[in-house]
Amino acid sequence: MKVVSWNVNGIRACVNKGFLDFFNDIDADIFCIQESKCQEGQIELPLEGYYQYWNYALKKGYSGTAIFTKREPLFVSYGVGDNDSEDEGRIISLEFEKYYVVNVYTPNAKRTLERLEERLLWEDEIRDYLTQLNKQKPVIYCGDLNVAHQEIDLKNAKTNKGNSGFTEEERGKMTDLLNAGFIDSYRYLYPSKEGAYSWWSYMSKVRERNIGWRIDYVIVSENIKDAIIDAEIHHSILGSDHCPVSLDIDEGKITVE
Repeated sequence: MKVVSWNVNGIRACVNKGFLDFFNDIDADIFCIQESKCQEGQIELPLEGYYQYWNYALKKGYSGTAIFTKREPLFVSYGVGDNDSEDEGRIISLEFEKYYVVNVYTPNAKRTLERLEERLLWEDEIRDYLTQLNKQKPVIYCGDLNVAHQEIDLKNAKTNKGNSGFTEEERGKMTDLLNAGFIDSYRYLYPSKEGAYSWWSYMSKVRERNIGWRIDYVIVSENIKDAIIDAEIHHSILGSDHCPVSLDIDEGKITVE
């Protein structure tokens, strides 16, 4: 089974920059997008063979997520816990027979860290939510998580310490999540691989010089780590300031305890 996650930074713009070519070529079983930046009815994607689930932000042209899946889920939710909605369209969860898929676009703390406190509360809520799901069946958690967890996960770690996406608080929340029974699939397979980034600034020559951050993840429950086949960062795929990330996993090895 192949799971793909991509912050498209505006699905309507990305479609004009090759989105459907990549979508068709990768042939994912589950394809998650973040930052769709559209409202209901503003785009129709011809994704034959896929069920489509969208979560739109109330604010036009802002945030938003979607999941495209070949298999119809048992249940779909659009919030955390008992709250089945949230204004910014940042989360979609699908329940399948043997696992959950949770697609998230994590709030940015902002350049001046004005949203850091709100971001940390979000992290606590998401961790509690994922932990509760994990007690029922394994979880595949993916999306733009807006944090470079370790120094290896961005080009200029020293000069970015304390900046949004690389504060001790945000990195600590990622550590807390992983310690709660989850695995960063890419680092599980490639713990020391450098230069593996999924986001680059639009500033001139930054992407060409690979001055980037790894802030897009596919995270899975620790008890299904042996089902991981491969994890990949598709750095050559353009169309957004992020590139897609993917996970190949042996669905036959996923068991519900």
